[in-house]
Amino acid sequence: MNKLIIGPKCNNMNRVVQHACLFLLVMGLFSCEKNSRDDFQSEEWGNYWFQGRAEISTFELKQMRYGEERLGEAALIYVTEDFSRKKHVKLDHPESAGNDKVPVLKLNQTRSFLTGIYPYQVMSSAFTPIFEDTFGLKFSSSIQEWCGHTYLQVNRQSKTKYSAKLFSYFEQEGDADFTFSGILEDDLWNILRINPKYIPLGKVDLLPSLVHLRLFHLPLSTVEAEITMMSIENGKKRLVVNYPAIKRNLEIDFEARFPFEILAWKETVTTKEGVAEVSTAKRKGFRSIDYWNRNSNADEFLRKELNLN
Repeated sequence: MNKLIIGPKCNNMNRVVQHACLFLLVMGLFSCEKNSRDDFQSEEWGNYWFQGRAEISTFELKQMRYGEERLGEAALIYVTEDFSRKKHVKLDHPESAGNDKVPVLKLNQTRSFLTGIYPYQVMSSAFTPIFEDTFGLKFSSSIQEWCGHTYLQVNRQSKTKYSAKLFSYFEQEGDADFTFSGILEDDLWNILRINPKYIPLGKVDLLPSLVHLRLFHLPLSTVEAEITMMSIENGKKRLVVNYPAIKRNLEIDFEARFPFEILAWKETVTTKEGVAEVSTAKRKGFRSIDYWNRNSNADEFLRKELNLN
């Protein structure tokens, strides 16, 4: 029997997933599951996502930091993977993992910008089950700059209960453990790409972006947010997440039709002095590609195609 891989295996994948067989396998695995997503269009979704490539979008970034706008770059790297349900890591041998294997949509979001003489490198990751009617399994964020770095990891313990570990060079934060219940804002970026209809609308207890929490040194606790979705011009939609208590608003613009590509986002944070600081990102490049196989010097031209500096 031929082995099937649900999603690409970074660094060692050498063939394209067989679509027809994959659909039969996926539907057989999840059609009888009580927690499978209702009305999930697996064939259309699989034709796009299970083809052995990742989706890379690059963005012109304007990031507010220390009261000033900084020019930089951002990237969204989406890819499907076989994930360990127990260990919360990518499986090396998914064909023998049995029930421990869960297909996830992974997002790596990066931001890079300068603050005067020194650079910031920011990255966050989110791993969300594709077919199961549940929320993300694992989230992490890291921030590196010349003062030092921080790392935060969040793992799901039950449907909406999470544990977190924070490692930071700041004395007031130090190394700490947390638990909380709710949904993560970082999960919405993946759920939107699976299908916007699965986004929970209305008032929701939401953990703000891990990057936002670390940049502003805020505690790991959920905040009541109002989540809305609206149609805007030219076949686009906008997801709006508003946090009245912390005076923060996030808007994500995306294509209304599958595969719901993200086109731009805007984050507004109102300071204690009443100043609205606005960070924006506008898409400037896009490509579906097996980037893990494009790691030679001869492949650097692809950066120009993505409009990366």
